[in-house]
Amino acid sequence: MPVNLPLPAADALHPVPGLSLGVTEAGVRKQNRKDVTVMLLAPGSAVGAVFTRNRFCAAPVQVCRTHLATGDGIRAIVINTGNANAGTGEEGLRRAKDTCVALASQLNIQASQVLPFSTGVIMEQLPVDRVMAGLPAAVADARADNWLRAAEAIMTTDTQPKAISRQVTLGGQRVTVTGMAKGAGMIRPNMATMLGYIATDANIEQGLLQGLTQSLADRSFNRVTVDGDTSTNDSFVLIATCQAAHAPITDLSSTDGQALEAALLEVAQYLAHAMVRDGEGATKFITIQVEGGRTADECLKVGYAIAHSPLVKTAFFASDPNLGRILAAVGYAGIDDLDQSLIELHLDEVHVATKGGRHPDYQESDGARVMAQAEIRVRVGLGRGACTDTVWTCDFSHDYVTINADYRS
Repeated sequence: MPVNLPLPAADALHPVPGLSLGVTEAGVRKQNRKDVTVMLLAPGSAVGAVFTRNRFCAAPVQVCRTHLATGDGIRAIVINTGNANAGTGEEGLRRAKDTCVALASQLNIQASQVLPFSTGVIMEQLPVDRVMAGLPAAVADARADNWLRAAEAIMTTDTQPKAISRQVTLGGQRVTVTGMAKGAGMIRPNMATMLGYIATDANIEQGLLQGLTQSLADRSFNRVTVDGDTSTNDSFVLIATCQAAHAPITDLSSTDGQALEAALLEVAQYLAHAMVRDGEGATKFITIQVEGGRTADECLKVGYAIAHSPLVKTAFFASDPNLGRILAAVGYAGIDDLDQSLIELHLDEVHVATKGGRHPDYQESDGARVMAQAEIRVRVGLGRGACTDTVWTCDFSHDYVTINADYRS
């Protein structure tokens, strides 16, 4: 079960004017499951996107990058689950393009105005005929209040859908931000085995979208890790339908720009945290805050060294205060001139280590008490500067191995 992650309610996911979502069962990999989703965007919508940094990226990622570069204006998104269309060569590219052509013909738009996304098993050809056969039903199903069904349809090993809405007032007008994401394993920044979509009806200049999308990703999806594996299909898309009646936002430092960015970031971080809370086999949600770095980069090096350590993650699962594992990870994080005599370590309010050694008041029973919690904060002080950064992760349980051993069956 996910760690303290409530199920989204359909009536709490506010429709975004200018956007509708449709879902169908196409039998991409398994029968009787929702596995093809379309998102239909109003003319004039602005779109930004960031993708995996894995050089072995999937065919849909390659096609998305090409279509975004045309500047034709994105009008539709198609998502299939069950098959990643990754490691499929030229044939995989053709099938991703064929999907775009098929949806474009349904909507009387150009194929370059469609973004395709896939998630699921790698190195198997996408059953494109099934996807295309399902498109008419998905388009016919499209409606503005379909967010929950769409969030369910994009799941793979997720145990529950991930979606959230927020509303904010801009220029006296109520504006909606609604988002959904999928991801539970192969999760690591840059980005993760995740698909994330956030939409708003805010009226924002197209030229701001790409930079804003990257900034949001860097503070949310690029700060989480489940298992340290970077996938082939990771994608995060930000959509602004520009339907709201407020004055266009042309400067993110303006009052309206800051208010919109804060709402978007809240939604992005919620979805990123939801993926960790629903990490494959996860029983604990762990916040790792690294303080006192000379740069944010070295704070992140330490944060990820802790978050990626199998020894640390299994200790958290066992509620075993074997906290030397954390200090060891700090030491091998890659800061060559790190002074171990300055290292401080806290678990929640418990001061575990000071000046590079065990704190004189630390009792193992206190460490065990914190380690047994479902939510834990690890705080590391480096004593080198004023920079701070945060990473979110989870533990490793027996179920993580079981889920991934059986994934293709």
